[in-house]
Amino acid sequence: MDMRVLLISALLGFVRAKTDSNVCISANAKTCGECIQTGPQCVWCKDLDFKHSRCDEKESLQKAGCTPLGIENPRGMVTIDKNIPVTNRKTVGGENLRPEEITQIQPQKLTLYLRSDEPQKFTLTFKRVEDYPIDLYFLMDLSDSMGKHLNDVKSLGKNLAMEMRNITKDLRIGFGSFLEKLVMPFILMTPKYLQNPCFPKDCTAPFSYKNVLSLTNDSTLFTQEVSKQNTSGNLDSPEAGFDAIMQAAVCTKEIGWRNVTRLLVFSTDAGFHFAGDGKLGGIVRPNDGKCHLSNNMYTMSNYFDYPTISQLVDTLSDNNIQTIFAVTEQFQALYQELSALIPKSTVGILSAISSNVIQLIIDSYNSLSEEVILWNSRLPADVSISYISHCKNGVSRNGESGQKCSNISIGDEVKFDIEIMAKGCPSNGKSETIKIKPLGFTEEVEIVLNFICECECHKDGIPNSPSCHFGNGTLECGTCRCNVGRLGTLCECSQNEVKTDDLDANCRIGNGTDVCSNNGECVCGTCECKKRDNPEERYSGKFCQCDNFNCDRSNNKLCGGHGRCECRKCICDPNYTGSACECSLDTSTCLASNKQICNGRGTCECGVCKCTDSKFEGPTCEICPTCPRICTEHKDCVECLQFGTGIKKHTCEKDCRNFTPLKVVNNKDELPRSNDQTHIDLCKERDADDCWFFFTYATNNDDKIEVHVAEKKECPSGPDIIPIVAGVVAGIVLIGLALLLIWKLLMIIHDRREFAKFEKEKMNARWDTGENPIYKSAVTTVVNPKYEGK
Repeated sequence: MDMRVLLISALLGFVRAKTDSNVCISANAKTCGECIQTGPQCVWCKDLDFKHSRCDEKESLQKAGCTPLGIENPRGMVTIDKNIPVTNRKTVGGENLRPEEITQIQPQKLTLYLRSDEPQKFTLTFKRVEDYPIDLYFLMDLSDSMGKHLNDVKSLGKNLAMEMRNITKDLRIGFGSFLEKLVMPFILMTPKYLQNPCFPKDCTAPFSYKNVLSLTNDSTLFTQEVSKQNTSGNLDSPEAGFDAIMQAAVCTKEIGWRNVTRLLVFSTDAGFHFAGDGKLGGIVRPNDGKCHLSNNMYTMSNYFDYPTISQLVDTLSDNNIQTIFAVTEQFQALYQELSALIPKSTVGILSAISSNVIQLIIDSYNSLSEEVILWNSRLPADVSISYISHCKNGVSRNGESGQKCSNISIGDEVKFDIEIMAKGCPSNGKSETIKIKPLGFTEEVEIVLNFICECECHKDGIPNSPSCHFGNGTLECGTCRCNVGRLGTLCECSQNEVKTDDLDANCRIGNGTDVCSNNGECVCGTCECKKRDNPEERYSGKFCQCDNFNCDRSNNKLCGGHGRCECRKCICDPNYTGSACECSLDTSTCLASNKQICNGRGTCECGVCKCTDSKFEGPTCEICPTCPRICTEHKDCVECLQFGTGIKKHTCEKDCRNFTPLKVVNNKDELPRSNDQTHIDLCKERDADDCWFFFTYATNNDDKIEVHVAEKKECPSGPDIIPIVAGVVAGIVLIGLALLLIWKLLMIIHDRREFAKFEKEKMNARWDTGENPIYKSAVTTVVNPKYEGK
């Protein structure tokens, strides 16, 4: 029986957990539109007589009795509206095509129907077409220091057309130049300087930016116009290059840009001014990003500040312009940092005489063309997009790398899997259009986003339906959408019948709280509490704020199994207390051996002693680690009463009146022992003569003390003096002899060392006398020549 109860409880717990984790039900959707926005797994039942939660998973609704025709489950989809195949030169015999006849990305237009949290996927194909037209605009710094590079640019047109014939037969080239804003402190504003800033050398008057030659396929005209150019001068090193790039990018008609590959070659040997630098010349108006060319001259240079870097990045991207920075080695690092911020841009180094400019352009173009990067316009709020690229040699990437493919040659075809997903109902259900395009190319994919915010049955609503309380609402998807002035699930409530227009306000405990504590429904300003799957569990209270199953638990039991749960609070049975009725009031477990609760030194809480005297511890507060033991406490009295010795032998009659030894036995083995009725302490203590004596201590029920003392003591035997003295004397003698031997050995060693030293010095003295050539004896021998030995 107990096993069956446990199984049923576990099953009910599983059902409750599953219900709580069901987002369709927990969302408490009131309409079909709210339901389908909760998640792609949520569907709606529009059957009129359906009593179960209308918003649930499809299988659950079918099991609950919803008919197949009653289930509303709109799904998202992708439709392709324009799908021209990518251009294949072989199919057209290699003949030249106009730019508008070339297709490099497929498809070109799609329509997506997005349901909340349901991603829609499609594939884009990109193919680099052979002989694709190119517009190249050469933008050059004409400050005086660039004079040595200008001559090489003058022959650029003809030579570049010849070198790029293997890449494209349709090449147009243009030329523009820039210097600086005509204000102090960038330009010296004296008449003489404005006429010839390079005096005494001749040069042209300073200017900000001018379009020298719009894009043309006439290389001879390019050479003629560039040959007429001369350098100029300014005061500071950075130039107005950003002004020139902005005007060259946005002045589409003046420059002559076509919808083809657009290249902007920016050549300089200096840095650049950017937004904020114009304040030095009193120019504070932000750059407006519009074209201001008049007679091919930038006329608003002294009115607008330099563009910001972000303005430049957006402008170049929006106009599909790929930038090649041809700069001197000194400024390579600066422009590489700038290039890192501008998509589809690269940096090349000009040689000392700029002879490498054509090869630099060709190499940079190849580098830019070998990489395709997809870019999308700004997405509506709550809409996300992700990419997976399928590049050459089977290489696939996702994340940030999924938007690009590298090492693409002419004729290579790559694919991108794109996934778009919406959350909820963005833009209030209005259609949005986004665009995806490969950076540096004018072709783009138009994508129309339609958001599924309502069900199809929303269109078939029945106004003033009798099902909505005598026609007080529109029957829509099986539920009522009430008319003005009516409230309630079936529009059964009138606003005049309630205290406030907000019926939910009457069903809240206070501001900021849930309606009916999220445990019921508000019907005409009154809470109707939810029913639980377990009939024994129920919500109650005016605001359904109470229940009988969410109280504290003890030993995994509601209210510890010793009470009942009322409004989330335990009402305990007699003899139990605590928030979970976990505390028993029975004190039998706290009785000490003397039948007192906690030995009189503590309180009994939940059947456990809490000792109030800090010296005592243990289950019943009977253990005192720091207190003197009973044996030690009564030792002196037992010694003086029984043996007439000890420190109390003179005060024995006064200090030891509380007991008298009742019995004297022969030895300790005959002393009484503890039993079930009496606890007896057996004591062993040492007296003044260092002998052990034994006694027992016990307290009767009438608190009378009984002491039994063993007659015989255990005294230690005395030491054997003779062996001790003999051992001490022998030790002293042996130690003395050892010390003498050591001293004698050391003296012998010392004498031998001294004798050896003496012998060595003696030998040295003998050598010095016989061998020293300057030695002269102190004895003088005189020989008499007349003496003949007679």
